[in-house]
Amino acid sequence: MRGTRWTAAGVIALLAAGATGCAVGTGGAGDDNAAYDASAKLSGTLSVMGFSGVDEVATSRVEYAEKQLDGVKVKLAEGDLDLQQFLSAVASGKPPSVVYASRDQIGSLAARGAVVPLDRCIEGEKIPTDDFVTSALDQVTLDGTVYGIPEFNSVQLTMANADLLSAAGLTVDDVNGSDWDAVKAASAALTKSDGSNLQVIGYDSKLPEFLPLWAKANGADVISADGKKAQLDDPKVVEALEWAASIYDDQGGFSAVKAYRDAADFFGEGNQFATGVLGAMPMEQWYVNVLNDVSPDAPMAFDTVHARGGDTIAYSTGSAWAIPSGSDNPEAACRFARAMTSVDAWQAAAEARIEARKADGKPFTGILTANAKADQMIHDMTTSGGEPWDTAVSKMYEANDNTFSMPANPADAEFKSAMFDAVNAVLDGKAEAKDALADAQKTAQSALDDAWAKLGKEK
Repeated sequence: MRGTRWTAAGVIALLAAGATGCAVGTGGAGDDNAAYDASAKLSGTLSVMGFSGVDEVATSRVEYAEKQLDGVKVKLAEGDLDLQQFLSAVASGKPPSVVYASRDQIGSLAARGAVVPLDRCIEGEKIPTDDFVTSALDQVTLDGTVYGIPEFNSVQLTMANADLLSAAGLTVDDVNGSDWDAVKAASAALTKSDGSNLQVIGYDSKLPEFLPLWAKANGADVISADGKKAQLDDPKVVEALEWAASIYDDQGGFSAVKAYRDAADFFGEGNQFATGVLGAMPMEQWYVNVLNDVSPDAPMAFDTVHARGGDTIAYSTGSAWAIPSGSDNPEAACRFARAMTSVDAWQAAAEARIEARKADGKPFTGILTANAKADQMIHDMTTSGGEPWDTAVSKMYEANDNTFSMPANPADAEFKSAMFDAVNAVLDGKAEAKDALADAQKTAQSALDDAWAKLGKEK
């Protein structure tokens, strides 16, 4: 979602098309993974879709996992998950052995029978699910059943240009979200324009993707904890959208801010912070590594994102391993998922990353794994890069201890489509927040009701 609008129409179409695959393999979200046999001897080939070993963190763990597979040959398909290709493979009865997907896709895929329950896998491989970050495990647990083994965790930090803050008489406390009036005032003070041309973005509230974050910061969830009730018309969600959208209105409108931020060299040395054209924004923690790599001398200030009133808050997202319906090697798939998310694998990854960073003369700023025990181990392995990078690392782990996630549900794509369509309508000036979210509430609740009813009939 880096600087682009989130749209779900394509995902919904793919998931809907995948419904024809429900009769393949296990045949329904309520079935046990009958194909998995804990006593079976591992053999053959393990085909992996959606994961490509492109850096030392990936390759070191794949190498570790291969050693745990007793000679099973691992075949990685290049590139990220192609949902159309995956669902077509499941429908045709020729899926990959194991799939790597976004956690927010797992509920819908499970409801459509595209991935299978992992009860027997978890028991047979003794996967320590209690070790995983609760919000990450919740996101792959549909109606009480686990369908994915979570991997990696993304959380948000407040990132700001310290020089711009100082010149305006501000500190990072003014933009960390604890006081929404203060954030609006800081954004106004930081924003610079030449006539109608924006020169400095004061504050970027990162809509549409961070509406769940701002709603939670205002004391509301956009969906109930059991994933059955849409809560988009909650007055606190409405207030959150009104506030986050007003940040853009104060700077000439969302389209002007978006065009300016999209023009930035986001992943290069000409990024917004290094060039002094962005005051502050919430952003996923992995961007700390980008900044440290390409612009280590940028005048940065870091904090967690705060709820109104001061508590640290972070919206947890990430990926997970799942076993497709009809997997040709479920035993190896389960062993692979366990190995890839184990503490030993993450230790190997951390050591490989430390070696690579040391060769470049840069600090090791940590990895968030979704495995709480691994996170603690890696935290202890981080190396000092001086300020402000040490603060960034400290705040990253603080955020990781204060996460929430969107619960798994069988209509996740439809729900998100309704939610973000409403946000985009407000950003485009086509609707007021209250009206847009009221319409979205009806659409989202209808999708949830239909999907849960269908799931109940299939059990």
